[in-house]
Formats: sequence, C-alpha cells, structure tokens
Amino acid sequence: MLTAIENDLVLSDGRTLHYYDTRAEDGSVPPLAVLWSHGTPNLGEPPLPLFRAAAERGMRFVAYDRPGYGPSTAQPDRTLAAAAEDAATLLDVLGIGRFAMLGHSGGGPHTLACAALLGDRLIAGVDVSGPAPYGSPDLDYFTGMVPSGAEELRASAAGRQALEKFFESSDYDPEMFTPADHAALQGNWAWLMGIAGRALQGGIVGMVDDDLAYAAPWGFDPAAIRRPLLVCHGEQDRVVPVAHGRWVAAHVPAAELRVYPGDGHVSVLDSAAVGALDWLKERAAA
Repeated sequence: MLTAIENDLVLSDGRTLHYYDTRAEDGSVPPLAVLWSHGTPNLGEPPLPLFRAAAERGMRFVAYDRPGYGPSTAQPDRTLAAAAEDAATLLDVLGIGRFAMLGHSGGGPHTLACAALLGDRLIAGVDVSGPAPYGSPDLDYFTGMVPSGAEELRASAAGRQALEKFFESSDYDPEMFTPADHAALQGNWAWLMGIAGRALQGGIVGMVDDDLAYAAPWGFDPAAIRRPLLVCHGEQDRVVPVAHGRWVAAHVPAAELRVYPGDGHVSVLDSAAVGALDWLKERAAA
C-alpha cells in the first residue's frame, strides 16, 4: 500500500496549490511518479482504490486540487492548457523529472493538455472516460449523453452567468450513471462519491471553472500530442459518451483505444484502471 501526505505550494502568481504525494509504507519513494488528474467535481486526492496496485508496480501517485477546489486558490477563466504549467511547477518542486499520467473523466482533457504541452517529460498518459473538445465539427457531441449533462454543457458554452444559473436550479441526477456505475460506486469506487461530496463543501467555484474550460477553446490541439496515450472508455457511458473516446483516439497519432462494452462512466475504472497502470509501467520501461 501507499501512504499519502498533503501540503501547500505557493505559486509565482501568489496562488496556493494544494497537493498530495505518496510513499511506500516503509517511507521509501517508489521509482515511477504517476500524476493523477481528477474529475469534476472532485478533489485531487490520489485514487485510494488503486494504492495497492500502484505500490505493487513501484508507482508513486502525485496529485493536486485544481484551482477553486479545496484549499487551492481559484483561477477564473483558466484554460485546460493552464493545467500543464501548474503540473510542471509542482513536479519541479518535488524533484520529479519524467512522469506518467492518469486522468479520469474531466481529468482526461487535463491529461491531454500535459501530453501536448510538456513534451518528452511525459512518458505516457491514460485518459479514462474523458470528453473530446466541445464543438468538434466531426463529433456529435451530445448523442448518448444524459439530458442533464447536455444541459450543463450547453450552459457552460453560454458563459459563467448561464452556468451558475443552471447550478442554482439543478440537482444530482442518478440517471447519469448506469447500473454498473451504481454498483461500482457502492463497491470499490465508493471512495469517489466521498471525494465528490467534499469537493463541493467549499462551493461550486472549481466545478464552474472546470465546465467553462471544457466548453471553451482548450489552448492546444490534441493532434499535436506525440506521446503514447491510452484511451479507455465504457461503451455504455452516459456522462461522456463513448464517441468522445473514439474521437480522441482517432485524433491523437500515438493513441491506443480500449472500449469496455458493459461499462459506464465509473465502472470502467474497475475494468480498465489496473491494466492502465500496467500499460504505463511498460511504457516507462521501454
């Protein structure tokens, strides 16, 4: 198993970035750093259900709360591309050179940002259940998406005021998750629901800024990614339809796509995550 520590980093612009680092139980530092990129709304706490598998593979999870979540200072109008700068700064402070990356849901496009903008420093990345760029002309963005999710993203595209108004009148929609998702959230990934709940205790700023970034220009072209990328997606996903994963895999030159027929947005983690860690380890050893 791994043990996690937390700390704060003051960035050059005065913002605070709350971050997490892990160690083996004996206090040693595993050799391969894997940056975990969290979803929306979440905190950056590394994925507890994967601690044992990561430790067995000599991996160390590093992560941070994106701006506006937890103790991390909000950064209004941030782009997805801005995540690469925060990630690089944190890795520098921790003395980490090359690293791998694993992102789930909204963490997927943040993983793509680092893959596009940090060059060979990124060994390889994994995008699980992540969306494609909003408004891509060769993607039917909303087909297969739960109506509440489509409404949220359309409000995001309309701007901050429209999105905040949407959240004022919306509630959690259990229909976004498949029966397999609900089973995962009551089983191995119950941890994820707790993280999401705590992410909202401080308000919706982080979630709003995430959504606005997804619906705005990303600040990079996925086609420019030259690092190995594994795209994992549940075929039954109602939050981010599988067409998004297929779009990303088709537009990133070095991408590999794995589709899981019986899985949704969360249950795919049970099916794909440990194998994704193996894939990252193989790329790191190459």
